[in-house]
Amino acid sequence: MTSLASSPVSSVSAVAPPRDDEDAIHLSEYLDILVDRKWLVAGVTFIAVVLGVAYALLSTPIYQSNLLVQVEDSAPDAKNFLGDTANLFDVKTPATGEIQILRSRMIMGGAVEATRLYIDAQPRRIPLIGEWLARRAKGLSEPGFLGLSGYVSGTEAIDIAKFDVPTVLEDQQPFMITAQANGQYTLMHPDLPSPLTGTVGKLLTQEGANGAITLMVSKLDGKPGAEFVVSRASLLTTTEDLQRRVQLGEQGKQSNVISLTLEDSDRDRLRRILNEIGAQYVHQNIERKAAEAEKTLEFLDQQLPEFKKQLEGSEDAYASFRNKNGTIAFDEEAKAVLGRSVELRTKLLESEQQRRELRARFTATNPKVGVIDGQISALRRELDDMDRRVSAMPVVQRDALRLERDVRVNGELYKSLLNSSLQLRLVKEGKVGNVRLLDKATEPKRPVKPQKPLVVMLSLVLGLLAGITLAIVRSKMASGINNPQEIEDRLGLNVYSVVPLALEQERILQRIAGGVGGVQVLAITDPESLAIESLRNLRISLQLTLMESGNNRVLITGATPGVGKSFVSGNFAAIMAEAGRRVLLVDADLRKGHLHTAFGLPRKGGLADVLTGDMTSEQAIHSQVTPNLDVLTTGNYPFNPASMMLSSALREFLDAMSTRYDLVVIDSPPVLVAADAAAVAAYAGAILLVARDSLTQLGELNESVKRLAHAGQRVSGVVFNGMDLSRRHYGSYGYKYGGYRYTEYKYKDAV
Repeated sequence: MTSLASSPVSSVSAVAPPRDDEDAIHLSEYLDILVDRKWLVAGVTFIAVVLGVAYALLSTPIYQSNLLVQVEDSAPDAKNFLGDTANLFDVKTPATGEIQILRSRMIMGGAVEATRLYIDAQPRRIPLIGEWLARRAKGLSEPGFLGLSGYVSGTEAIDIAKFDVPTVLEDQQPFMITAQANGQYTLMHPDLPSPLTGTVGKLLTQEGANGAITLMVSKLDGKPGAEFVVSRASLLTTTEDLQRRVQLGEQGKQSNVISLTLEDSDRDRLRRILNEIGAQYVHQNIERKAAEAEKTLEFLDQQLPEFKKQLEGSEDAYASFRNKNGTIAFDEEAKAVLGRSVELRTKLLESEQQRRELRARFTATNPKVGVIDGQISALRRELDDMDRRVSAMPVVQRDALRLERDVRVNGELYKSLLNSSLQLRLVKEGKVGNVRLLDKATEPKRPVKPQKPLVVMLSLVLGLLAGITLAIVRSKMASGINNPQEIEDRLGLNVYSVVPLALEQERILQRIAGGVGGVQVLAITDPESLAIESLRNLRISLQLTLMESGNNRVLITGATPGVGKSFVSGNFAAIMAEAGRRVLLVDADLRKGHLHTAFGLPRKGGLADVLTGDMTSEQAIHSQVTPNLDVLTTGNYPFNPASMMLSSALREFLDAMSTRYDLVVIDSPPVLVAADAAAVAAYAGAILLVARDSLTQLGELNESVKRLAHAGQRVSGVVFNGMDLSRRHYGSYGYKYGGYRYTEYKYKDAV
């Protein structure tokens, strides 16, 4: 036993999920958008990855190197020979100040001058790929690229020992050096009246209106014709640029070890500039320490004679006393008082000297000065106590003790000053500072930029994000209707049929364009197509409408061109004829009608000729184009088609055809393009508007309905054409108010 004949059937069902708020985010909607536009996302991602790979391969490698500097705590020098009491209150962060010194123009500018960093001389590489080719070249290249002279892609190199230009030419357009034969070259610049010719290894000097140009090329590797771009920046500009590029920081917390890091595309230049910065820094530190020592030495040289004189005076006084009184033996108490007095007197002198140094830098209200004042007061009180104890001793013993105390105190002070003077002379002459280079800069082996895996991965992620964003934006900004239910809910029009996108129709159009004759209508060539099955459903929907109108004429039109009204008209007429109805298909688009091409008929001799009386309807109608289907083409395009549509001849013709045929299908021009559709609509029993998926807008349908209503006609329904069944996303409307799902199934033989 067998079932119904094998035949594809398309079912359309509405699925109404719970209604969410209009502003809610529907993740399933965005997932459907991405699935529908997966090739757009993949294309954008692919382009981004290709660009990322190209950048990773073609970009100039950037290298990084660093050097380490240690800042040692200052050892006690001449300024501290009187004690370190003030240093107890100094919160020392030597690295912080040294970092600023390292970044100063004094250091950076000196390094720029020593390395001639303000001179930039590079071969004129081929655009985009020149550096990449040069890194893989084994020798010199032939100058020139795509007819452009001077470009190179080999191992060309240039070294300029000296290049001085007038100030007005600094930081301006670069100079161009062209290699010539026999070790010569030419120097060109827009401000030069004529090219200058020089020889490698010899000084080139040219006087100009703004000053002299001096150039010394020490090395030039390149074939004749090879060009080199030479720029001369100002010292200040180059120094400021270097200051911005250098990264300085202390290694660890209060380690006093400073790291200086720099990046550059030239490994040798990177090493030289870093090491020169370190050399400049160490040199200035030594010079600064030597200057401080020299300044302190001047002070000591002034003080030593006075202290020596004071020591000699105390010794003479003590010698005179002993000559007069002989040697005085001190008891244990006197010895203790003498030792303590010498110690206190020495500390007092040191504190007073230290206060004078602090007052040179701070006011009397400074806390450091206040601490020293407190120490001085305490020492004086203790000395007063000692003096009272000494005063209670016998006179001879008292005088002897005081004189010996003065000799010891002055001797200790003089000895301390003399030792400090010798130490400072060693510092000055020894050229020793408190900083040293721990690690010098070396040429790095591997570049730090670009990080190729990271660049490719980042381009993949960014490309994917860009593709997703573009897909969502394009979907959201699309103004066309995606969901037929939106037409019913917002315009109140019945959607009689949803016609899926017919890919087979594209092949039919290609055959027509290729001159293939005969009937090229989808309902005839592929009657099992989903689109044709959907149009069969339209036949059922129109039965009641035609019965109510008392008219067997159906007008099929659209809002704008390109919606597929002629496709719907031709295939609907063929389907009705296939069902056994006598059908006349009239191409009433007297402006751009092309139904004749689908049926393999000539355009001449059609409706226009019938309305003008040049031909009878029997002469113009092509009978039995397919079984039960007659076709009337447009005929010659008239000069005034709108007036022709308003003539009584059209009404009489249609009345006559209604009596001869079971159904008359009329294909008219778009409503918003011409007034012809409204004129023909007056004689139709049913009016169908064709809307195309993602093309037709709600406003266009609404305006079409208004124009037909002004002509006294009501639109019967809408045919939603070209819906892509492979697409998952049918607009946000479907996710908020219910969506469509399409299912295809076939009847199979049962055994």
